[in-house]
Amino acid sequence: MTTVPTGRAARPTTSADNGVGPLLRAWRERRRVSQLELALRADSSARHISFVETGRSRPSEEMVLRLAEHLDVPVRERNALLLAAGYAPRYRETPLDDPAMESLRDGVERLIQGYEPYPAFVVDATYDVLAANRGILMLLDGLPESVLAPPLNAMRLTLHPEGLAPRIRNLPEWRGHLLAQMERQIALHRSAPLRALYEEVAAYPVPESQESPADPSAATVVPFALPMRIEHEGRLLSFISSISTFNTPMDITVAELAIETLLPADPATVNYLHSMMS
Repeated sequence: MTTVPTGRAARPTTSADNGVGPLLRAWRERRRVSQLELALRADSSARHISFVETGRSRPSEEMVLRLAEHLDVPVRERNALLLAAGYAPRYRETPLDDPAMESLRDGVERLIQGYEPYPAFVVDATYDVLAANRGILMLLDGLPESVLAPPLNAMRLTLHPEGLAPRIRNLPEWRGHLLAQMERQIALHRSAPLRALYEEVAAYPVPESQESPADPSAATVVPFALPMRIEHEGRLLSFISSISTFNTPMDITVAELAIETLLPADPATVNYLHSMMS
């Protein structure tokens, strides 16, 4: 596994210039929650929520964090809310290559290596690939150096016309799935870098992708989720994607990590991957 530095800390996407009230109101409206509903969730009153949003009342640090929790505000943006309310940021952002992250790196490495021969990789909030196992490297084999130049980005690698896109036999469906996934993330995080990435990959020309006949042994397998059907050295492989995140993260870097695993969707894919890694 290769772990890359996470680089300089990204700035929160919300501005603290106008105080915490407008920021909280914006998050509440984005989540389509009324003042009364938020008050009930946070064990407060609609009157107090109204006063906070209009600036007539300054919320305590505990109240800011409680409202952010019930509004599902991303950890990075919770720091912006605290700053806007006049408090110190609560959450650190520790680079992944920092010595303090050694146990995290070791745990993630064991996890994705233990998943071999099946593909697994780790991405950050903008889908930059931070680590990958041999199953992923196998799928990337033969791609041009221009596509593989760092920083590797999972969305670019998948949807670029010189990347994996021409190999994906159900590209229209898989491309639609990935773009919809990014749209949900943009709605949740209000991330300008993620929006820029979405606009870039959505504008890629779509290479022609023809359906290949499935392996006869997989003909009776009914997928339980949308599979990615990808050709590798003349074989048609089928994968189901699963994404894992960390529960109750206390660090921004950890909050924005996601581990994606590709589960074989049919016996033919299982057998092929084990033969390749044996």
